[in-house]
Amino acid sequence: MRRSIGSRLVLAWIVVALLASPTLAATVVRVSGWGGTDIAIVEELISRFVKPVVEKEGIEVKYEPIAEDFAGFLTNSLSAGTAPDLFYMDIFWAEPLIAAGRIEPLDDYLARSKVLHKQDILPNLLQAFTYKGKVYGIPKDFNTLALFYNKDLFDDAGVAYPNETDTWDTLVAKLRKLSRPQEGIYGVAATPEFARFGAFAYAAGFKLFDEKGRSDLSQPGFVEAFRWYTGLVRDKVGVLPADLGQGWGGGALATEKVGAAFEGAWILGFLRDQAPNLRYGATLLPKHPTTKQRGNFIYTVSWSINAASKVKQAAFKVLEALTSPEAQQWVLRRGLALPSRAALLNDPYFQQKSPEAEANLIVFRGASDGNVQPFKFGKYGDAWMRPVNEALSGVMTGELTVEKALQQAQKALDEVTSR
Repeated sequence: MRRSIGSRLVLAWIVVALLASPTLAATVVRVSGWGGTDIAIVEELISRFVKPVVEKEGIEVKYEPIAEDFAGFLTNSLSAGTAPDLFYMDIFWAEPLIAAGRIEPLDDYLARSKVLHKQDILPNLLQAFTYKGKVYGIPKDFNTLALFYNKDLFDDAGVAYPNETDTWDTLVAKLRKLSRPQEGIYGVAATPEFARFGAFAYAAGFKLFDEKGRSDLSQPGFVEAFRWYTGLVRDKVGVLPADLGQGWGGGALATEKVGAAFEGAWILGFLRDQAPNLRYGATLLPKHPTTKQRGNFIYTVSWSINAASKVKQAAFKVLEALTSPEAQQWVLRRGLALPSRAALLNDPYFQQKSPEAEANLIVFRGASDGNVQPFKFGKYGDAWMRPVNEALSGVMTGELTVEKALQQAQKALDEVTSR
């Protein structure tokens, strides 16, 4: 009996000692992103696809969503040395963080990884987070622009639906036949923002910066696209969403007073909720009539690692799991976002005969068709777009001529890029 009690005491002591041993303590990886509906998605991703993989390696994931001003939170916490180990990084504000050395380059991790390689990711997406030849983020998902259209309005006008063979000219011809301004029906909602217009400038060959870092708005491609895009409203083929009491193209399309709008897959949930009876389709943006190229934007967010993290290897393990084929397939089939892994283009989801699946395939294809550029503006961020947006708005509201608007925009842009 004494021997049995003694053995039990020894066993209990060993268990207590093992539990207290620092060598068995889990490595904690702090993960952060934004709040809202994203929280439930990331929590389920971590529960389904991350924990089962990384907990076997002694890694514990601590998720810390930020409800408001995530970019401000990240910038401040990186400076203060309190930032999470793994976090979202929007391409729109990524470059200043990368240039400041705040973000860990991933090339060495990817070279050693058995489950995540550069060639797994769509090239344009990976390029969006490449800076001076090094990769600083793995896109978690993405969006591009497509032409969404109201089938009923085209059917009522007896006009063929827009399709991917359309050029700027043939699309305008279709929209013109559909448009009945006197009845409040317009061909397209044209938002006065570079975030939409810029795709057409890229199709025409516009280069954002020259070798000296200056933006030249007198480039022929920019001027041609500017005249074409603003002309949509000036010729009453198109309408400003604001003139329909809407703040964006998706809202205008939902009114069923416009035939088409240039938007991304973010419009799908909105239409599902706000215009459930709308019969819509989607196609690639029209080609430039001369270059025969489409332009487009890549809107994307990466998972990136804090360069000052003390658990970078563990953070990369979590990153691998968050961007695994299984995780991205789950996100795709839930209709939440488009995957960044190229192989998922062949996923059966895209073969479904539903408006949402068909539209998502168009947006997915948009990332690899034509002159596609990331939605970013070097170190200038939103300051770069402001003069162009003001020029677009000035012309499309009839307050400025094209020449005057571009002259003012160039002067303002020169001030921005010379700082």
